[in-house]
Amino acid sequence: MKSFAYHNPTKLIFGKDQLKQLATEVPKYGSKVLVIYGGGSIKRNGIYDNVMTILKEIGAEVHELSGVEPNPRHTTVNKGAQICKEHGIDFLLAVGGGSVLDATKAVAVAAKYDGDVWDIVSKKTAAQDALPFGTVLTLAATGSEMNSGSVITNWELNEKHGWGSPLVFPKFSILDPEHTNSVPQDQTVYGMVDMMAHVFEQYFHHDTNTLVQDGFCESILRAVIDTAPKLVNDLNNYEHRATVLYSGTLALNGVLSMGVVGDWANHGLEHAVSAVYDIPHGGGLAILFPNWMTYVLDENVTRFKQLAVNVFGVSTEGKSDRQVAEEGIKALRDFWTSIGAPSRLSDYNINDSNLELMADKVLAAGGAVGQFKRLNREDILAIYRMSL
Repeated sequence: MKSFAYHNPTKLIFGKDQLKQLATEVPKYGSKVLVIYGGGSIKRNGIYDNVMTILKEIGAEVHELSGVEPNPRHTTVNKGAQICKEHGIDFLLAVGGGSVLDATKAVAVAAKYDGDVWDIVSKKTAAQDALPFGTVLTLAATGSEMNSGSVITNWELNEKHGWGSPLVFPKFSILDPEHTNSVPQDQTVYGMVDMMAHVFEQYFHHDTNTLVQDGFCESILRAVIDTAPKLVNDLNNYEHRATVLYSGTLALNGVLSMGVVGDWANHGLEHAVSAVYDIPHGGGLAILFPNWMTYVLDENVTRFKQLAVNVFGVSTEGKSDRQVAEEGIKALRDFWTSIGAPSRLSDYNINDSNLELMADKVLAAGGAVGQFKRLNREDILAIYRMSL
């Protein structure tokens, strides 16, 4: 276990009927509020009206930025920043899933920057200031509600980058599991894949004395695996929604990465795919991760065996460590397939025509990616080919 410092200032407000806490939390930070949301589902399910009623009751001046994309665009972020500058916005409120929250983080820094937000996302410059913001989460997936990371796409360049700053931790996040009831089955599945992938990115490392961290990771994975089949067959079940929602937050709020160096290669590989083809992030991860596991298995067979035994209950009797590890990888693929996740890039009509382009995008920031195994160009292309 490595030395570490942990700090997370986000106030997490979890449970049924907690939206009313907006009336207490918002006035702490401002009165001119920009509400940011996506394609309109919050209007259909009533969350929009409930939020607006509360903001009206506390006398907030409300402006809106709608239409945030599933892979949020830097152009949308720049539009939001311009609204902030024109109207003197002093607080942002994200109402939606991870894409809306990611866009809001980018708006928060862009509103305080005299230029294109892509400068910050592409790390040409660092954010120096940010507007405060809160979130009302409507989708269990990214963990963006309790971290300082964000992913933004530049569609003109076909580039998609993760970035972060200590300035963009949410001041508060309201998580009512009932707000996720209207999420359709496919998006529910993609969200569960995404949170499991976040755990895997932190689980696969070469650090020692990580019994506690491993236990946290394995517990979250088992909870999602146990709950997912029940949830896809009963999308309005409060208890199942609550378990998955809480799991998604814990998967990426920094707790699992204390004292370890995670891998994160798969997110780089998937960002390149969805930057070119605009596919769902969780769908791309479901395709790539088991193939990455197979490709890097020899880096640490013991760790893959541990996953197979502790998470998927694979028996070790009469088997080599490698056989147990391979059964664990197959168990993951079978599980994701069983709940409706894709398994091949061809499921999205993706062929081998842009593999070289995607590899270039993965490596744009350096000569290799990943920590568990450093992946060079040929490694990346091999994993993409395995995924076709």
